[in-house]
Amino acid sequence: MDTIKLAELLFPQIDKEPSCFENLYPVRNLPAGAKVTRIGPSPTGFVHLGNLYNAIIGERLAHQSDGVFFLRIEDTDAKREVAGAVELLLSSMDYFGIRFDEGATIDGDSGNYGPYRQRQRKEVYQTFAKELVRRGLAYPCFCTEERLTQMRETQMAGKDNFGYYGKWALCRDLTLDEIEAKIANGEEYVLRFRSSGDINNTVELVDGIRGTLKLQENYQDFVLLKSDGIPTYHFAHVIDDHLMRTTHVVRGEEWLSTAPIHAQLFDTFGWTRPLFCHTTVLMKMDGDTKRKLSKRKDPELGLNYYRQEGYVPEAVWEYLMTLLNSNYEEWRAENPDAPLDDFVFTTEKMGISGALFDMMKFDNVSQETLLRMSASEIYEKMAAWLKEYDPAFEALFTRDRAFTERIISVGRDGARPRKDLTNWKQARQFLSFYFDETFVREDEYPENVSPEDRAEILKRYLKTYDHSDDNSQWFQKVRDIAGDMNYAIKPKDYKKNPELYKGSITDVSNVIRVAVVGRTNSPDLWEICHIIGEDAMRNRIEQAKN
Repeated sequence: MDTIKLAELLFPQIDKEPSCFENLYPVRNLPAGAKVTRIGPSPTGFVHLGNLYNAIIGERLAHQSDGVFFLRIEDTDAKREVAGAVELLLSSMDYFGIRFDEGATIDGDSGNYGPYRQRQRKEVYQTFAKELVRRGLAYPCFCTEERLTQMRETQMAGKDNFGYYGKWALCRDLTLDEIEAKIANGEEYVLRFRSSGDINNTVELVDGIRGTLKLQENYQDFVLLKSDGIPTYHFAHVIDDHLMRTTHVVRGEEWLSTAPIHAQLFDTFGWTRPLFCHTTVLMKMDGDTKRKLSKRKDPELGLNYYRQEGYVPEAVWEYLMTLLNSNYEEWRAENPDAPLDDFVFTTEKMGISGALFDMMKFDNVSQETLLRMSASEIYEKMAAWLKEYDPAFEALFTRDRAFTERIISVGRDGARPRKDLTNWKQARQFLSFYFDETFVREDEYPENVSPEDRAEILKRYLKTYDHSDDNSQWFQKVRDIAGDMNYAIKPKDYKKNPELYKGSITDVSNVIRVAVVGRTNSPDLWEICHIIGEDAMRNRIEQAKN
């Protein structure tokens, strides 16, 4: 066949050569060892934890090596595109502290290797597709969906491998006259790659996470361009990663099965393959079994969940780093105050089995992260979240900054600081008792204390209370109330001989605590009384007595 003539027949509008784009996108001038990485999400409207997981890997690899990290929007599948999805993606990446050196932005593109939206690069793909046709390595396929469905049914009945290959490649050997006639007749076609692969051969692929892999060689005549001239993912990302000079391709393990296709394309063009880094899926425990995080079942898969709950981006980074590198937790323990950028991230320390996302562990990491922040920083970040998600409480929270920073600081000092704050939604609930407008009694009074004793405890407490007492003087008065009313001053005495006492000093303290704080679990009660003030404390106890 005259493949030159076929190329002109299929692509009469393409007058550029591949060399034009090789010159337009030259090899980057970067330091030795610098890595060029990217994320290439599709604009589907759902930005998930996996997007951030892979973005962190790409960002760390690039920025630790003085390289380049860019964003490319892979929007070749118009049917899946959701309006506003790109804006949501950019907003989410910005919120979580992902900084791109170049790529797609709200206002267009930033960088010299664009466009960074694949639908705007149609001419680029078609130029390279035309080159493959010229070389006899691509051909038009006119098979309809009905014909392909019938073919799959026949393959199934004969227990043949599914796909378009060998004798099943029905359009592979059409003559030029036949092709011209079909095009003249208005028949739609896709462009397929003419694979020389063998089903019995393997291809070696070096993976930055999994090491050297041997995978089945691609023998399928896969689609390069769809009927509208837009490329498939397989073709588009190979062209783009070469021209954008990507050195490391970070993506999910679901792409492992088609990696031989991509390796074959790189080899066909004579290009150096990037180092593929196939990450594991994010898993969670469901009873006694592990399963993949699900968009339908698990709200924590969506990045918007963390924004709505008020988890700080720093906590999400911290936890994901524990999943990404096995030595991160040890490093953090040895460097509690060091910035995360000081940690040397490597793909060699990444696991190859499913990364287990544990929400309880994540909450603990989040608590530790907030504990490292100053009261002033917490005030600023929480106020910003409240302004968007709870403006009524934000008005109370920001009414007196000195007061608010003081309540944030309670219990955070000393050898065993309290971890009272997990995220801003939880912190809003936890701190609500400090404000009279949001104070409610959430917990019941201790069962060991009768209503009569409860009233008497509160009466004696008010009678003996002196706002100038220090913590030890204050607590001695509580001890005196307990002893006088036959409550064990030492909880262990009550535990040992419960028949001798009504209860213990813990019960007496919790009566006062529930009256003042509304809960049985709170930071130091003496300090709380001094923060809210004597009048507010007395008013709450008077109300509790009634």
